[in-house]
Amino acid sequence: MDFIQQFKVDIALIGISGIEADGSLRDYDYREVKVSQTIISHAREVWLAADHSKFNRPAMVEVGSISQIDHLFTDAKPPAPFSELLAEAQVQLHIAD
Repeated sequence: MDFIQQFKVDIALIGISGIEADGSLRDYDYREVKVSQTIISHAREVWLAADHSKFNRPAMVEVGSISQIDHLFTDAKPPAPFSELLAEAQVQLHIAD
Protein backbone atom coordinates (compact mmCIF):
# COMPACT_ATOMS: atom_id res chain seq x y z
CA MET A 1 0.00 0.00 0.00
CA ASP A 2 2.89 2.36 0.71
CA PHE A 3 4.11 1.82 -2.84
CA ILE A 4 0.68 2.55 -4.37
CA GLN A 5 0.23 5.70 -2.28
CA GLN A 6 3.16 7.32 -4.10
CA PHE A 7 1.19 7.51 -7.35
CA LYS A 8 -1.90 9.15 -8.83
CA VAL A 9 -3.10 6.98 -11.72
CA ASP A 10 -5.55 7.87 -14.47
CA ILE A 11 -7.45 4.56 -14.30
CA ALA A 12 -7.69 1.94 -11.59
CA LEU A 13 -9.05 -1.42 -12.74
CA ILE A 14 -10.31 -3.54 -9.86
CA GLY A 15 -12.17 -6.79 -9.39
CA ILE A 16 -14.55 -7.69 -6.60
CA SER A 17 -16.03 -10.81 -4.96
CA GLY A 18 -19.52 -9.43 -4.52
CA ILE A 19 -21.82 -6.44 -4.96
CA GLU A 20 -24.70 -6.34 -2.51
CA ALA A 21 -28.14 -4.86 -3.16
CA ASP A 22 -27.28 -1.77 -1.09
CA GLY A 23 -24.44 -0.96 -3.52
CA SER A 24 -21.62 -2.04 -1.24
CA LEU A 25 -18.60 -3.60 -2.92
CA ARG A 26 -17.31 -6.57 -0.94
CA ASP A 27 -14.45 -9.05 -0.87
CA TYR A 28 -13.21 -11.89 1.32
CA ASP A 29 -9.55 -11.08 1.92
CA TYR A 30 -8.86 -8.11 4.21
CA ARG A 31 -5.39 -7.59 2.68
CA GLU A 32 -6.80 -7.41 -0.85
CA VAL A 33 -9.46 -4.99 0.37
CA LYS A 34 -6.83 -2.63 1.78
CA VAL A 35 -4.98 -2.67 -1.56
CA SER A 36 -8.20 -2.02 -3.51
CA GLN A 37 -9.15 0.85 -1.20
CA THR A 38 -5.72 2.42 -1.65
CA ILE A 39 -5.90 2.08 -5.43
CA ILE A 40 -9.39 3.63 -5.49
CA SER A 41 -8.26 6.60 -3.43
CA HIS A 42 -5.31 7.27 -5.76
CA ALA A 43 -7.12 7.06 -9.11
CA ARG A 44 -8.81 9.67 -11.25
CA GLU A 45 -11.24 7.02 -12.56
CA VAL A 46 -12.17 3.61 -11.18
CA TRP A 47 -13.20 0.77 -13.48
CA LEU A 48 -14.78 -2.34 -11.99
CA ALA A 49 -14.79 -5.70 -13.78
CA ALA A 50 -17.43 -8.05 -12.37
CA ASP A 51 -19.25 -10.91 -14.08
CA HIS A 52 -22.95 -11.54 -13.49
CA SER A 53 -22.31 -13.94 -10.59
CA LYS A 54 -21.01 -11.08 -8.43
CA PHE A 55 -24.40 -9.35 -8.14
CA ASN A 56 -26.15 -10.15 -4.84
CA ARG A 57 -23.16 -12.23 -3.76
CA PRO A 58 -22.32 -11.61 -0.11
CA ALA A 59 -18.76 -11.23 1.14
CA MET A 60 -17.50 -10.25 4.57
CA VAL A 61 -15.26 -7.21 4.04
CA GLU A 62 -16.45 -3.92 2.55
CA VAL A 63 -14.19 -2.39 -0.09
CA GLY A 64 -16.38 0.64 -0.75
CA SER A 65 -19.52 1.75 -2.50
CA ILE A 66 -20.76 1.60 -6.07
CA SER A 67 -20.73 5.41 -5.98
CA GLN A 68 -16.91 5.26 -6.05
CA ILE A 69 -16.96 3.52 -9.44
CA ASP A 70 -16.94 5.33 -12.79
CA HIS A 71 -17.36 2.35 -15.15
CA LEU A 72 -18.69 -1.17 -14.59
CA PHE A 73 -17.79 -3.90 -17.08
CA THR A 74 -19.87 -7.06 -16.88
CA ASP A 75 -21.16 -9.91 -19.04
CA ALA A 76 -24.94 -9.57 -18.52
CA LYS A 77 -27.51 -6.96 -17.60
CA PRO A 78 -27.49 -6.50 -13.82
CA PRO A 79 -30.62 -7.61 -11.94
CA ALA A 80 -32.80 -5.21 -9.97
CA PRO A 81 -32.00 -2.98 -8.09
CA PHE A 82 -28.52 -2.59 -9.63
CA SER A 83 -29.55 -0.72 -12.77
CA GLU A 84 -31.14 1.95 -10.59
CA LEU A 85 -28.14 2.09 -8.23
CA LEU A 86 -25.75 2.50 -11.17
CA ALA A 87 -27.89 5.25 -12.71
CA GLU A 88 -28.12 7.13 -9.40
CA ALA A 89 -24.34 6.91 -8.93
CA GLN A 90 -23.76 7.92 -12.57
CA VAL A 91 -21.77 4.76 -13.24
CA GLN A 92 -21.37 3.93 -16.91
CA LEU A 93 -22.42 0.33 -17.56
CA HIS A 94 -20.63 -1.72 -20.25
CA ILE A 95 -22.01 -5.15 -21.10
CA ALA A 96 -19.71 -7.44 -23.06
CA ASP A 97 -21.17 -9.35 -25.98
